Amino acid sequence: MWMLLTLFAAFMQAWRNAFQSELSREVKVAGVTLARFIWAGPIAAAYLASLYLWQDVGLPDFSGRFVGLIVGASAMQILATGLMVQLFKLQNFAVGAGLAKSEAVVAAVLGTLFFGTQLSLLGWAGVLLGGFAVFLMSAKHGLRSLSWPTVLMGLACGTAFALTSLWVREASLCLNVGFPYSAAWVLLWVIVLQTAVLLGYLLLNDRGTLTALLARPRLTLLISVASCLGSIGWFSAMSIQAVPYVKTLGQVEVFFMMLIATYWLKDDVNKQEYLGLILIALAAILVMWS
Repeated sequence: MWMLLTLFAAFMQAWRNAFQSELSREVKVAGVTLARFIWAGPIAAAYLASLYLWQDVGLPDFSGRFVGLIVGASAMQILATGLMVQLFKLQNFAVGAGLAKSEAVVAAVLGTLFFGTQLSLLGWAGVLLGGFAVFLMSAKHGLRSLSWPTVLMGLACGTAFALTSLWVREASLCLNVGFPYSAAWVLLWVIVLQTAVLLGYLLLNDRGTLTALLARPRLTLLISVASCLGSIGWFSAMSIQAVPYVKTLGQVEVFFMMLIATYWLKDDVNKQEYLGLILIALAAILVMWS
């Protein structure tokens, strides 16, 4: 189940990244970040309501720890999305999204040190191999094509995404309702909080960006829908499996991104990228085998 959810999430996230990359050419970072959440709230609410219509399991117990984890995860995801959009501006779509996939390695390290995550030797091999593969693909024009500021921003982006994922899993485990209800509640809380924060910020400080965003309703809606569907997959998978495993398998997103970049954005694919894909496939096999 977690593998199917992860593959679905990776596919939807690849499209969301492509749509955000296109929107970032015309709208500032804060606006592109808001596009991820602005129409996602009603979708998340409808998903949660449909679960309760199917089977009512009662309301969860929202503890103070749960609220703290939700606030932390929401803030980190806003930061991570903003950094990734900035990477799109510094590099191209594939490079920016590829650098952000350092998330899996960072999640493995932080999860082991601070969250009690346990990985087998095969699991560690898969995580490290996947991390090397996405870095190889990000530097497709050679290491000199990546400046230190770009690499550091990519690592910061991956770290913020990793903390988001780890705190989302912890928040899901805090609730006294089982899968998939716990993940659906976490998703709704995170999206509502993120939408309120970003919308409030733009209304107070940058209404021009908000106007520019709303002037592109189709692209904004596509981003929100793809983001929410992808988050349903990610949050659900992470509620039943350790984050490093989910995120390493989720690196197949790079394969989907390359298909989009090749056939929709008309980018070329070179031999180094094909090698990276093979390594990512091997990493996914190691993780699933472990």
